[in-house]
Amino acid sequence: MKIVIINYGAGNIQSIIFAIERLGFTAVLSNNPDEIKAADKVIFPGVGEASSAMKMLLESGLETLIPTLKQPVLGICLGMQLMCNKSEEGNTKGLGIFDVDVIKFTPKVKVPQMGWNQIYNLKSPLFTGINENEYMYLVHSFYAPNCPEAIATTDYEVEYTSALQKGNFYGTQFHPEKSGDIGEQILANFLNL
Repeated sequence: MKIVIINYGAGNIQSIIFAIERLGFTAVLSNNPDEIKAADKVIFPGVGEASSAMKMLLESGLETLIPTLKQPVLGICLGMQLMCNKSEEGNTKGLGIFDVDVIKFTPKVKVPQMGWNQIYNLKSPLFTGINENEYMYLVHSFYAPNCPEAIATTDYEVEYTSALQKGNFYGTQFHPEKSGDIGEQILANFLNL
């Protein structure tokens, strides 16, 4: 199986590579459109700030490629947020794969939300064998509100979408690669889609 991690300069890539290796696979880092199109599975990571990350995608031309991919694609954290319509962070236009806008938590809560929180309302093959209310690792100040494409929910000030799915596109606000055995099971489920 050919697994490509999109390399566009915004990513916590090493921990994803290690998690995939622990599952018995290898992943290739690439920003080459032909290599990405030829992959069996694509992972779209993201750590950082939305507008600068989108600028890097635009500079590499990947913003037009990603929404056209036909194989399973997993956006993680900022990667998931960039797959939405837009983000309040830097007033950033997203890829428009998921029909929801990303907004900021209010000043009533500490941001970023950093650490472990529960996921529930699990509704996808991505969560096969995963129990409701498992704890996942999150680091974020912006979130996708609940929407029809939600496949997992988390509560922090409000209930929000912590995972999304539309067709072959999946996104997790949490970091499966940093969430221990349960997170690696979710990654394994994605690789088995």
